[in-house]
Amino acid sequence: MASNVEAPDRWYLALLGFAEHFRTSSPPKIRLCVHCLQAVFQFKPPQKIEARTHLQLGSVLYHHTKNSELARSHLEKAWYISQQLSQFEDVKFEAASILSELFCQQNLVDSAKPLLRKAIQISQQTPYWHCRLLFQLAQLHTLEKDLVSACDLLGVGAEYARVVVFFLKLGEVHPLLTLCGTIVENWQGNPIQKESLRVFFLVLQVTHYLDAGQVKSVKPCLKQLQQCIQTISTLHDDEILPTNPADLFHWLPKEHMCVLVYLVTVMHSMQAGYLEKAQKYTDKALMQLEKLKMLDCSPILSTFQVILLEHIIMCRLVTGHKATALQELCQQSPRLFTNHAAQLHTLLGLYCISVNCMDNAEAQFTTALRLTTHQELWTYIVTNLASVYIREGNRHQELYSLLERINPDHNFPVSSHCLRAAAFYIRGLLSFFQGRYNEAKRFLRETLKMSNAEDLNRLTACSLVLLGHIFYVLGNHRESNNMVVPAMQLASKIPDMSVQLWSSALLKDLNKALGNNIDAHEAAQMHQNFSQQLLQDHIAACSLPEHNLISWTDGPPPVQIQAQNGPTTSLASLL
Repeated sequence: MASNVEAPDRWYLALLGFAEHFRTSSPPKIRLCVHCLQAVFQFKPPQKIEARTHLQLGSVLYHHTKNSELARSHLEKAWYISQQLSQFEDVKFEAASILSELFCQQNLVDSAKPLLRKAIQISQQTPYWHCRLLFQLAQLHTLEKDLVSACDLLGVGAEYARVVVFFLKLGEVHPLLTLCGTIVENWQGNPIQKESLRVFFLVLQVTHYLDAGQVKSVKPCLKQLQQCIQTISTLHDDEILPTNPADLFHWLPKEHMCVLVYLVTVMHSMQAGYLEKAQKYTDKALMQLEKLKMLDCSPILSTFQVILLEHIIMCRLVTGHKATALQELCQQSPRLFTNHAAQLHTLLGLYCISVNCMDNAEAQFTTALRLTTHQELWTYIVTNLASVYIREGNRHQELYSLLERINPDHNFPVSSHCLRAAAFYIRGLLSFFQGRYNEAKRFLRETLKMSNAEDLNRLTACSLVLLGHIFYVLGNHRESNNMVVPAMQLASKIPDMSVQLWSSALLKDLNKALGNNIDAHEAAQMHQNFSQQLLQDHIAACSLPEHNLISWTDGPPPVQIQAQNGPTTSLASLL
């Protein structure tokens, strides 16, 4: 024992160690465990130790014995004492949670409810316990068939989660997901319900990883989800009739689950830079959606459609199909964008960058920032706006103000691995434009390290070609070639037209410098082909009436457009 530990702590830790040893023995020696914990009170401990010991005794007695009255007494004391102590949330709320379980077991529901309400009221600064206690009370109402109260509580929980979820650390989420996975796997019940529950859990797990920008880490979960939806598709509801009518409830119809799995697969493919795969699954999902919407006007289907639309438009912009992207943006159902204005202006900003209209891109991103409260979207917009300021070259004050808010080295505003890697790339891009090449290399190597760790192929390709450009400027042609060749290969696989154009231009100059005339001619031909494709697409996009949308940031949209196979309609009715 360390010499600086005070005497009371030494005896407490010794008794606690003995108690834990007896509790975890095989078989457990619960009587000896209880004796060790009860001995703590002989030393007249401070309040914190007293409250924690009452909780430990109450928990052991509740879970391992039939002496519920003694368990209740200890838990009530732990709850009472801990409320008088600051910064003692774990004991306070665990005592409330276990005590309410015990009350329910004793059919004292009217005692459990006010206890949980009080704990919920004072736990708002402790997200884990606040959400857990809300679920516990909602479950209690559900068991009593008071579904209105249960739904109200879940609504409160959903709003609370929307506000605080951005501040949860990944380390807090992983253990909770692991626990949920174990509970789902161990649950015994209707096979269809179990698979439905497993889909729900895996969707949560996959979207958690995707929100965190962990594209490689999510692959095993995504594979499980895809296998699970195949299994559930083969099960027929009428083969297994539940005895309880309430068991007929599913969190989402099977057909909607299928679209949702397509959707998260698209999200993964987009982040990973597998754009052809993203387009393939988008097409499948949209076909399924069209069939469902003939029979079902569920609002969630429109939400799925909006998310798919976001991703397919970004795909089109990267793969050099700007005109198609713009037309798809403007040919959706009339009310589709009512609640998605921030996303709409973000997409328009990305389109403006692709057609080199930087002033309009700035206006679109600024509008989107004004309209969003979503932290990840805000960070994504700011990252793209910073790239616009870098290209404009004369917006130093605004640029540095933005970069301070998305500094990847400290206090990055979100937990997304992908967005943080992109922030390093933006720093590298700025240093390159300013001629600070060693600094640029440091930032870009950090981007490469992060993007390689999670298979972020587009960021990898962009970082490689920019590093290749830096080495070319520095006269290190061999190292430049080592960067540009894999950048071109990766960009071709995605396919990313802009990176292919950039890489082919560099390969042309590199091979000239190295005296490889045949390779230089081949690279020049590739560059010419990419230039022609992008130029033709640029002209086609800019000649569309929808292109006037780049100037629209407020009020009714400025143009009339011709809907495909339909009458002329105002954009106001479409957006």
